[in-house]
Amino acid sequence: MEQRAVMAEPKIDDRVIEGCQRGDREAFRELFEAYKDKVFSIAVYSMSGDQAAASDVSQQIFLKLINSIRHFRGDSAFTTWLYRLVVNACIDEQRKRGRLLQLDDNPIETNHDRCPQERQFARLEVSEQVQTAINELTPKLRMPILLKYGEGLSYEEIAEVLECSMGTVSSRLNRGHQSLAKKLSHLRAQL
Repeated sequence: MEQRAVMAEPKIDDRVIEGCQRGDREAFRELFEAYKDKVFSIAVYSMSGDQAAASDVSQQIFLKLINSIRHFRGDSAFTTWLYRLVVNACIDEQRKRGRLLQLDDNPIETNHDRCPQERQFARLEVSEQVQTAINELTPKLRMPILLKYGEGLSYEEIAEVLECSMGTVSSRLNRGHQSLAKKLSHLRAQL
């Protein structure tokens, strides 16, 4: 799987959150600017790379945020609470859409004597197959994978976001890894 740089954690303090809870538009703008890229990133991966759908989901998330931030009590980190909103919105949207992508059963033929452009194209095809396989995972298995490898969250942070135990996170990641290994076994000879 292609490694991504984990985005730096936005710096939002309690003053901004309290401002949002009071309905301060400037505080909402600041919060939106700080988290829009993180929210969109998770939504894009969750929506199988469909940027239009991810944009719609991101808008829904921020509308939900505006309407529900008054309920944020600070029992957990704000980012954990926000990730929970994102994960739930993405799962809801996937249920609405009810569609799964078909995995391409044709393995890519590779040849180590290819020119650099062909190797780069083959890597891109492999990357697309990996993304497709991730998108085919059930939401319960996909979200821990996305939060771990896409956002760089720890097991503890994932457990908070998904409101489950660290053992459950570990189990879901393990099952996700096994499912991906099975779906992508045809790629082993190419790597």
